Amino acid sequence: MSKLIVPTGEAGEDGQVLRVTPESAGWEYVGFAVHRLRAGQTFEAPPSDRETCVVLLSGMATVAAGGESFADLGGRKDVFDGPPTAVYIPQETAYSIHAHTDLEAALCTAPGGGQYAPRLIAPGALPLEVRGTGTNMRRVQNILPETEPAHSLLVVEVITPGGNWSSYPPHKHDRDNLPMESALEETYYHRFNPPQGFAFQRVYTDDRSLDETLSVHDGDCVLVPRGYHPVGAPHGYDLYYLNVMAGPRRTWAFTDDPDHAWIVAK
Repeated sequence: MSKLIVPTGEAGEDGQVLRVTPESAGWEYVGFAVHRLRAGQTFEAPPSDRETCVVLLSGMATVAAGGESFADLGGRKDVFDGPPTAVYIPQETAYSIHAHTDLEAALCTAPGGGQYAPRLIAPGALPLEVRGTGTNMRRVQNILPETEPAHSLLVVEVITPGGNWSSYPPHKHDRDNLPMESALEETYYHRFNPPQGFAFQRVYTDDRSLDETLSVHDGDCVLVPRGYHPVGAPHGYDLYYLNVMAGPRRTWAFTDDPDHAWIVAK
């Protein structure tokens, strides 16, 4: 298996089934984990120098952080069942997630800083955006875009209907060259409807020093350290992915692959 793919595994005592750290990924900023908790189970995280966005993938929970308690959150049966509920937690803040039902929660992390408070990001708080046309159409649900308060994190959910392409035309954001392009590490956490589906994701650079075409399955997390990274969903299988991005500057500016930029320049 490619080193760019981190698969979902068996749950540990704390429910963790997937984990990416800056150390394991060989980069500086993005961390990502998924926990599957049983009804009644509580996950507790100590204070750290990283900010966190807890995204409830499915189930219901109470999230407590910094003296705040956000009760009875969530309720999606799966990631295809409406907009997400999330909670932003600043650095140096302990938090807990108590599962009222069987629960899947994603923990998106990056270096913290600044003066921010824990806050709820309610379902539908940000508008759903439809990008692309034809077989390049996908539905984008921002959770923590650059217009919302945070120090490093950018978080977004995307659903790509079966037979469509996403993150397409191929684009990259691996150079700190604003306003043209920002340097952002990125993870793609993939889920499928129905779950036996698969998709293809290519990660490649202009000089092809990195050029991998990956077959991704339900629960796989793809690391994008640099380069272009388009995704194709086969007919019959809707594709969900949760993106986490972070870098030296919290803004998303990208460059299309010049060989394929004509697709959106018509």
